[in-house]
Amino acid sequence: MAATSAATFSIAAAISFGPKASQLPQSKPFAMRFSSQNSLTSFSGLKASTSVRYESESSFLGKESAVALRGSFASKAQKSSQRSQYHLNPQASYKVAILGAAGGIGQPLALLIKMSPLVSALHLYDIANVKGVAADLSHCNTPSQILDFTGASELANSLKGVNVVVIPAGVPRKPGMTRDDLFNINANIVKNLVEAVADNCPDAFIHIISNPVNSTVPIAAEVLKQKGVYNPKKLFGVSTLDVVRANTFVAQKKNLKLIDVDVPVVGGHAGITILPLLSKTKPSVSFSDEEVQELTLRIQNAGTEVVEAKAGAGSATLSMAYAAARFVESSLRALDGDADVYECSFVQSDLTELPFFASRVKLGSNGVEAIISSDLQGLTEYEQKALEALKPELKASIEKGIAFVQKQPVAA
Repeated sequence: MAATSAATFSIAAAISFGPKASQLPQSKPFAMRFSSQNSLTSFSGLKASTSVRYESESSFLGKESAVALRGSFASKAQKSSQRSQYHLNPQASYKVAILGAAGGIGQPLALLIKMSPLVSALHLYDIANVKGVAADLSHCNTPSQILDFTGASELANSLKGVNVVVIPAGVPRKPGMTRDDLFNINANIVKNLVEAVADNCPDAFIHIISNPVNSTVPIAAEVLKQKGVYNPKKLFGVSTLDVVRANTFVAQKKNLKLIDVDVPVVGGHAGITILPLLSKTKPSVSFSDEEVQELTLRIQNAGTEVVEAKAGAGSATLSMAYAAARFVESSLRALDGDADVYECSFVQSDLTELPFFASRVKLGSNGVEAIISSDLQGLTEYEQKALEALKPELKASIEKGIAFVQKQPVAA
């Protein structure tokens, strides 16, 4: 269906085409609005204009991101009025690879990344069934070129020249399964894929989605160390879905505007290791003890909630793709020079005695620029106890991942 000047096309990667920008439940990632006054040739077919207008309450972007966007594009922006309105020319100049692109997360994630104005090429890799996904996506009239790669023999080529690698490959959770049940299968998948990343694009940002993230990120780190290319600033466990859920559930509970809500989530990415810091919620809001316990448990068990609702037909694929697309877009913004990009992520950290820990980080063109320690200061008694309680389980998961690689030599 042809786009018209009255149409609005919104996506989870935070781009809204049309005269009204949609409001989605996120606080930091990038939002752009393409007005329909003229044509933006790079978007061949989508109604757009030669200018891109930023509005502080559109799509992913929260109020605090106004300064971020203004600073990021200061060198190429021209102030057009006394309102928060700036004109810029987005350049599609980054290559993204999705390893596991034909799966339940990979397909919707590929669609969302295809919509990013910062992506010039999207490489889709899987062991089977990826050609159809690529053919389908290639019909979308956005700038990025779609290339498909099938099987181990094409894995290396899928990674050549890539800036961001996203790994959702692996088996999904099924009813009754814990993330640890996935370990033996997914651990080996992640190990093999990260070996290929180390050999072909060692400087890329690496986004690990494959569960259990508490173990697969340490696996990736050990592989990269053995390959001699480990850069802790560029390895990320994608825990964004925990933030997305926390923001959504808090907004619903407190009847808040979704675009304004930001809840930092720390710890890990499974069960009790997921710790939403409700006392740090923005905007400031009070919770009863009962509400804190109820919300915390729901955020921790939200993945199981979806698995049970799908009754064996899958896990949280759509919301995970949405959250992963948000983190990809944030990474691309950082690579593109945005000076104020913050996300929660499971990374190598010195915030606690644990070698890896999820917290808010500041992203830059070289990866993690800073780990935000202030979120762990001034915790409530409930949060402090929960933080101490999660550490033994998270420590065991990290050590399990490290031991897995140490027992299996990395391929030369």
